[in-house]
Amino acid sequence: MITPTVVSTRHVAARERAAVWQELVKSRFDGLESDLYGDTEFDGEMTSLNAGDVVLTRLEANRHRVIRSKRAGRDSDVAYLKIVAPMCGSAGVEQHGRRTWVGPGAWTIYDTTGSYAVGNPERVEHLIVMLPKSKIAEPKLRLDRLMARDAGGSSGISRVALATMRSTFDELPDMSADAANGAGDLIVQLVRESLLELAGRPSESAQREILKDRIRRYVALNLRDPSLSVAQIALALNCSKRHLHNAFATDENTLSDHILRLRIEACIQVFQQPTSQSRPITDIALALGFCNMSHFSRVFRDHTGTSPSQFRLSLNSCSTKIRVTH
Repeated sequence: MITPTVVSTRHVAARERAAVWQELVKSRFDGLESDLYGDTEFDGEMTSLNAGDVVLTRLEANRHRVIRSKRAGRDSDVAYLKIVAPMCGSAGVEQHGRRTWVGPGAWTIYDTTGSYAVGNPERVEHLIVMLPKSKIAEPKLRLDRLMARDAGGSSGISRVALATMRSTFDELPDMSADAANGAGDLIVQLVRESLLELAGRPSESAQREILKDRIRRYVALNLRDPSLSVAQIALALNCSKRHLHNAFATDENTLSDHILRLRIEACIQVFQQPTSQSRPITDIALALGFCNMSHFSRVFRDHTGTSPSQFRLSLNSCSTKIRVTH
């Protein structure tokens, strides 16, 4: 029989729970700092069970976040990797310059020997699993590249790992010590296999750049199509509009802005061709995908600071090229 260890604020006076929780977290996890988003009321409980040297904890608590400084990470005696697998609520993990959010049905992992932060912006129920880092590390795995990434949980080996962690926690109280050791070893094996699979997948930032390149190629090929839109691109690339917008989330301009900019730049190139000087501006705009002349004129002025006719007149009169400003 495996006996759980329970740490709770429920038997503490309400006004003292926030401070008690912060002290419990600090003492139990080698100086880990806990922040309650400025809340003065708090309620939390942690139930921990050991499967050999793997520690599984069910956390139920109000919103909070935990932060480990670089110094606290270096001073930790035991090197652990820690998994957060939400059952209710969500968790945002930051480490090595990355930040990922996971909810029920997914999990992520981070290294307790380095600095990190975990945000829980709503009341949560999480399964937290601590595994000895030495049992996961191997030459094929660059662990620093896998921390604070979404390991999945909806399919494949990561789903098997998640289901095993959950069922192990539920069944541990009825297991013998030998069975618990075996369950812990199985979790280590499944997590290692999940990380090996994750290592073979591009990171979220790399996936975003790959998608962005596909979008840009499609836009360039279809720039003259007046029906070109975010919805059309999503259909052509077999992905959601949300994924398209996310691909440009770190850019100054949106995908729609990107399309307009390319059309204006193409228009300017046409204006600069001597053979196009007698061609009506309306024909040029329509040929480059604009359907509405007032919209074209407004967008052109926003990008160049002048109207299409004034721009072309300046080219004719003094060969001055006005550069796109946005």
